[in-house]
Amino acid sequence: MKRLAVYGHCTIDSITISGQTHTQIGGSACYCAAMARRLGFGARMITRFGPDFPRQYLDDTGISYSESSYVPDSKTTRFSLSVMGAERTLRLDHACDGIAYEPPGDDGADCTIASPLCGEISAQALASIIRDKEFLLVDPQGFLRDKAGDGTVVLRDTDLELGGSDAIKASADEALHLTGASGDEAMLALQKRGIEHVLYIDGADISLLNGDKIYSIFLPNKVIHDTTGLGDIFCAAFCCTMIKERDFLWALCFAGGAAQAALDTRLVGLDKVPKKSAVQINASYFYNLIKFRTV
Repeated sequence: MKRLAVYGHCTIDSITISGQTHTQIGGSACYCAAMARRLGFGARMITRFGPDFPRQYLDDTGISYSESSYVPDSKTTRFSLSVMGAERTLRLDHACDGIAYEPPGDDGADCTIASPLCGEISAQALASIIRDKEFLLVDPQGFLRDKAGDGTVVLRDTDLELGGSDAIKASADEALHLTGASGDEAMLALQKRGIEHVLYIDGADISLLNGDKIYSIFLPNKVIHDTTGLGDIFCAAFCCTMIKERDFLWALCFAGGAAQAALDTRLVGLDKVPKKSAVQINASYFYNLIKFRTV
């Protein structure tokens, strides 16, 4: 069995949609691992959570975690999210301990995702992850986030050393804070840092820069419900497909297909992690509609 490892916090989230609040477990580690399991991969989390986190979920879904993940004297990281269509506001209510680097288990990992939520992975830990990886995708969200005085999460400009990473997934806002640029210019700037696959998300437009070409797909314009964890679902689907198929176009379509399938469930939290069959149907649809251009 192929294996995915993910570095990032588990969370307990309070998600408010249309005035109704849902308390759910989540975090990049859970979403990435759950998607990997749906695709037939083994999944291991290098994370941190406290005694308030329901570990039974991990046991029931076959997700493993390092011994150091459990922190008995701290609460799990907690966020409050207010979702309004594709937009959301995010408040950090509590942060668990940081994540020091450790290898992803005795059997290693075929692919790795580094996806901190709000500073739990240091630049030094990321350097170690990059050094020891097989295939690594970096989601820079948590390297860019800062906590304002009222707890609201904001983005700040960050000069992050990414050389040696195989892929990066960045929203338009995240790419702007990483590079000072947007669109093609931002993608090219990230590529120049030594990243082979640059995934750029601008709303429903998803682009991949590889070599001198940008490949694009567009998620259908449907009613958006809960977007929490959507990027993590996308990242895990991309990584797992790259390892299994070694085809970056199919990986792009599978990632977009997973994000669309998650939205189509109209469910909240981890309940929206889609089944493989739904992802495959969407991926085939996107594959026939890929657009590309040379830069």
